[in-house]
Amino acid sequence: GDLDKVVNLLLSLSGRLARVENALNSLGPHTSAEDKVALREKKRQLAAQLEDAKELKEHVGRREKAVGAMVARYLRDEHLQDYQHFVKMKSALITEQRELEEKIKLGQEQLRCLQESL
Repeated sequence: GDLDKVVNLLLSLSGRLARVENALNSLGPHTSAEDKVALREKKRQLAAQLEDAKELKEHVGRREKAVGAMVARYLRDEHLQDYQHFVKMKSALITEQRELEEKIKLGQEQLRCLQESL
């Protein structure tokens, strides 16, 4: 459960950071200094939160290893391999699910824009 939450947090923060960076890169010459400062501050905050989330993931990884060592004492090799595979695949599947959700959201937004333009 913690792995799910940390991976989702990392994906959310990195997505938000990317959007803020895109907004900063697309600022026009007429953008107010106040807006630029606000976006830069938001970027700084998100970058700091992302670093904190990475440290949290490392902590979860260490705890996962400790739990894995404990589980290894009680499972036969075949079940242990299944457990290890499950743990590895879980974060990969969460990441893939999040990417698919983002693609769906983008597709819906594009469809909405197309419908409005018609």
